[in-house]
Order: sequence, then structure tokens, then C-alpha cells
Amino acid sequence: MRVSLIGHGRLGKLISSFLSRDVDLEIFDQSIDRPLSEISESSIVLLCVPISQMERVCQDIAPHLKKNTLVIDVCSVKEYPMDVMKSTLPNHVQILGTHPMFGPDSIHDTLFGAKLVLCNESCDEELYTKIKLYLSNQGMRLIEATPEEHDKSISRTLILSHFIGNTLMEFGAKEELIDTKGYRRLLRILDTVKNDTNQLFNDMNKYNRFSKNMREDFISVMNSISEKADQHSS
Repeated sequence: MRVSLIGHGRLGKLISSFLSRDVDLEIFDQSIDRPLSEISESSIVLLCVPISQMERVCQDIAPHLKKNTLVIDVCSVKEYPMDVMKSTLPNHVQILGTHPMFGPDSIHDTLFGAKLVLCNESCDEELYTKIKLYLSNQGMRLIEATPEEHDKSISRTLILSHFIGNTLMEFGAKEELIDTKGYRRLLRILDTVKNDTNQLFNDMNKYNRFSKNMREDFISVMNSISEKADQHSS
């Protein structure tokens, strides 16, 4: 099976390192001089591009997709990119939304135990079953959800952890000689965000409609706790 992977950033490189063991993989990226029209030979097109670039990339690939090509995205939000694929790509292709719940900082030589969210839009049952079997054989934990279910949950997990991590970095949190185990655990969150781009953080918050309410709720609780601390210290 021939697979085209578009976008060879940190996550794209990680995914390609595993896929290249099992499929005929063609990589497309701005740094690689290869005409996009070559994706017409592929049965699966995997989009490993930033959320904010999804619409442009889908417009670029749309004329080159043959009938029944499966287009998969790996964005960390699901409602927006899947709406883009449905509205931009031709009706004769299949669509599968995914979110790898891992990255280059957490995965190295094996995918065993790694979580992957699947949001099936129009992948036919036989192919979808084969894909799930392949992923399960890699030891992955598959989670099937709707795009809305995914985005609601991810706003309170991934986006919240990135929000806290970025806040800690701006605050200047760092290792200290006099500290506690709890503080050292808190600093571990920096490892999950320090290598990610500002674009990822901005895109997750912009394109997940649940993120703003999550941030406001979290800040409201922090303010409430701060006010209680002030009351007891006076």
C-alpha cells in the first residue's frame, strides 16, 4: 500500500519512522522538492500539518485525490479540521480524523501503550477494520469518539496542561535547591510543552471552541482560591 505523508515536522517525522517499516511511504514537505500531484498514486494521504494550515493544504491536494482515497489528519482538535476536510475535499474520498495522544518527547522506539483517538467520518467499514487491527497490533490503545466529544475532553486535558505549562514558563518556574517533591512533579509539565511551538498552543486554543470556557473556568477557580488565601492571611 502506498501512503503519502504531507508535513514532515516533529510529529510527521515520528509517524513516518514507524509507517516506513510497513508501507510504501512518500513524504511531501516544503523542504522537499516533490510535486504534490504525485499523491494521486496513493491509497492513503496522511496530513501532518498545523491546524491553521489545514484549509490551504486540503485545497492544494483536492484536485489530485483519486476515488476512494482515504485522507487522515492528526490534528489535536477534531471539529475544525474535519469540517474543513468535509467542505474542501471531493465527495469521492474517505475521511478519518485521528489524534495521536503522544509525540516525539514521549515516544521513542515503540508505540506500545500509546493512545490514539479515532473519529471516523466516512472510512468504509472494511478499511476501517483493517486500520484498527493494524494499530492494535502495534500495541496502541484506540479510543473512538465524535469530534465534539474529543474536543470537549481535550480542552480539559491537553489544552489545560499546555495552558498551565506555558504559564509556568512565563512565570519563570525552574529547578531550585530548596524544593519539594510536589514542586518537582509540577515542573515535569514543562517537559510536555517546552519543545512545542507557539503555533500549536495558539491553534489549539483558537480552533477548539471549548478552550476559552475552560481557561475562564480555571482562572476563576484560581482567583477564588487566591481570595481565600488573602482572607486567611489578613
